[in-house]
Amino acid sequence: MGTAFATMMLAVAAPLITLWLACAVLEVHGLLLGRMPGRWLQRHVGQPRVWGAGALSVAAGGFSHPTVAVIGLGLIALGHAMKPSP
Repeated sequence: MGTAFATMMLAVAAPLITLWLACAVLEVHGLLLGRMPGRWLQRHVGQPRVWGAGALSVAAGGFSHPTVAVIGLGLIALGHAMKPSP
């Protein structure tokens, strides 16, 4: 296990960790504030709190709890499909 292996692992892990952190910020923003950042997400997500709860379930479930991840994917789909409440 030389420095080449460590460099390769860092090159793979750093973008994945950055992507995970960006998703965590989006899910907490949607769940706690009830609105999505950015114009695109605001137009496409009807229920940001449901979407945020689903994204949090997917991130928390991951590969170790696939049932939680599948439920989270369903909540994300519901967050996209449901109409905004008045």
